[in-house]
Amino acid sequence: MNFKFREESKSTNPNPKPNPNNNCGKRQSIDLGNGSDLIYIPRFLALEESWKWFDYLDKEIPWIRPTIRVFGRSCVQPRDTCYVASVGLPELSYSGYQPHPYSWDDYPPLKDILDAVHQSLPGSSFNSLLLNRYKGGHDYVGWHSDDEKLYGLAPEIASLSFGCEREFFLKKKPSKVSPDSRSDGEPVSKRAKKSSSVDHHSFTLKHGSMLVMRGYTQRDWVHSVPKRAKADATRINLTFRRVVDKEER
Repeated sequence: MNFKFREESKSTNPNPKPNPNNNCGKRQSIDLGNGSDLIYIPRFLALEESWKWFDYLDKEIPWIRPTIRVFGRSCVQPRDTCYVASVGLPELSYSGYQPHPYSWDDYPPLKDILDAVHQSLPGSSFNSLLLNRYKGGHDYVGWHSDDEKLYGLAPEIASLSFGCEREFFLKKKPSKVSPDSRSDGEPVSKRAKKSSSVDHHSFTLKHGSMLVMRGYTQRDWVHSVPKRAKADATRINLTFRRVVDKEER
């Protein structure tokens, strides 16, 4: 397809809009309990438009694969990354790494997809974007939660996927209350079997999809995108977040 982004001319941007195909783009809502919930839209953007975005992101974003610290040891992060944020926000830092914050004006097409996300999620007001590129099945992100203080107590995070489909896992953090301290009389083994089905969720994040984590999901749950030998193509992930004022933390 002969399509080329020109940052200086908005008329050539993809102008993303939520996919009107109700069968493919229908929202799925998952109540995780205790004020946590998810929204999954398998086809947030139309297929052809999603590939245009993939090509733009893959070629134009200044990807870097930084050195981070995990459990006190230095290692190369197993995926490429880039960070975009509104001017004046507190600096992001994770695993001993502080990414350079590019502005939205550095990559104007990203503002168009931000507008589409805001349109789909009334009331949202994202002001930062962390991009990740997984260049095959050996690239991954381990179990973690995006619970940095600068995102507030109950952050909303919208995650868009382009390219290779990858599995996304979500599991509940261990309870601080001992299971033996419950007094409902139910055997511990039966409670464990019952909770295993509700404390773990998995999704196949499709090309052009959007997954939204809301409420206390970051406080009470962890998530990961594990290694997969059969995932032999590139996946690009955009996670929109809101950095809040100190009063909101």
